Amino acid sequence: MRSVIIIVLLLPLLLWQTGCMKDVNPSDALTTGTITGSPDGLKNAVNGAYSLLKDHVPFNGTTDDNNMYLRQYFQLSDFASDDIVCGQTTEDPLFYSFSLDHSPTQTNTRYFWYISYKIINDANTVIEAVEKLPNADATTQQLLGECYFLRALVHFNLVKIFAMPYTLNPAAQGVILRTSTSDPAQKARASVAEVYKQVIADARRGADLMTQARGKQYASQDAAWALLSRAYLYEGVNDSTIYFANKVIDGGRFSLTTSATYPDLFANAIGGSETIFCVAFTQLDDYGKFGSIASMIYSDGNSGWGEEFASASLRDTMAANPEDVRWKYIVPLKDGNGVLQQKNGIDIYYISKFSGQDKRPTLSSPILFRLAEMYLNRAEANAKAGNVAAALDDVDMIRSNRGLANALYHQQLPAGKSALDVVLKERRLELAFEGHRSYDLYRNKRPMNRTYWGYHLPGLKQSDIDLSRHPSGYANMIIQPDNPKIIYYIPIDEVETNKLCTQNP
Repeated sequence: MRSVIIIVLLLPLLLWQTGCMKDVNPSDALTTGTITGSPDGLKNAVNGAYSLLKDHVPFNGTTDDNNMYLRQYFQLSDFASDDIVCGQTTEDPLFYSFSLDHSPTQTNTRYFWYISYKIINDANTVIEAVEKLPNADATTQQLLGECYFLRALVHFNLVKIFAMPYTLNPAAQGVILRTSTSDPAQKARASVAEVYKQVIADARRGADLMTQARGKQYASQDAAWALLSRAYLYEGVNDSTIYFANKVIDGGRFSLTTSATYPDLFANAIGGSETIFCVAFTQLDDYGKFGSIASMIYSDGNSGWGEEFASASLRDTMAANPEDVRWKYIVPLKDGNGVLQQKNGIDIYYISKFSGQDKRPTLSSPILFRLAEMYLNRAEANAKAGNVAAALDDVDMIRSNRGLANALYHQQLPAGKSALDVVLKERRLELAFEGHRSYDLYRNKRPMNRTYWGYHLPGLKQSDIDLSRHPSGYANMIIQPDNPKIIYYIPIDEVETNKLCTQNP
């Protein structure tokens, strides 16, 4: 069992560590001079902002192997869903996502907030320097556009994690918008609607500026369009969701992987035909058992902790189609006699979407936007707009490329199901473990059903596993979309140092 000792710092906190304080310095001491003073200065500055998505950056005076932007992003999103089951109790703060027993002092949200605003601060430093340059060439504009994209993406992820869905209440408190290095440290949270407005404005600006391709590990015009499609979907603006999905789909620069090529997509993300934007990891970035995204959800025997598994809920949803190639990323652990292994009464089905690059079990280049999502964004928007045939056509496009040519809808809804039911089921199958499931349900005002055995159940110990056979053990495990526990507390660092920032209930 993994044992992590978490030291909770009591007040007074080190004020200089707060994620939004104005004395948070950009990486590598970025200044206008370092950005514009040499041909490589701008590119190095922008690349430095990307590196913050994957680096282990010191926080509170120490470097913790668990602290990495992408690791926290996927855990905070997916571990709170019904796709991943918790196999044991742990002192790792990831456990709070399963239990919904959040705290303003939990290390993972504090770090995620801190590093998010550090990325935003880097982007702002570059934006302010470059916007002043006369007659910027296309290469410079491309890099400027990438910073607008990064600022939009990071603000968007913050508002998803720390604020209620737009479709529930756009006037609710969002997060703090940081669009200038001269913003005051004392600043109130913007509304959810205001954050979305800024995200969309930045993504649009980035799309207008980016006309060159630097590779799928960097932002591009298509990546900005993909972000716009996602943001408008979360906002509930169907026509704009479809418009930007179409721009990516119809551009012809990407194609869906097939049943033959899909199983290798995530291990070969940069070369994947449907990858729009990924974060490139190399062998030097393989954090192994300590700190990789894969370490908690996969193990080849000694490569990771392997304490969290694909849930019975997800596997039951997939059960009707064993020929579905998406099963490839759900890996049963069996002994030498082919007997499925268990941990604390839970069937062990590892998750390998973040494994396999260069044949390493803890290495991948996580995909943040891909073509399949664009088809499913368009399908969801069409379903909500009443365009059932168009929605089902897009779902069938995905299914026909996942080995399900004999299980298509052909524009016919299953009995008792709506088009939105069908689309959300397909989103669950296709986008599992990629940070979407919770948001897909809650923005559509649908509850999440977590009535299955696992350590997300409140107050249980290993000796209580017989509760898996008693429905009473699942009390309060159908999570309603207006439950305040679906979001996280604003970290204590912020609310204690920024008196204008109010806490979530």
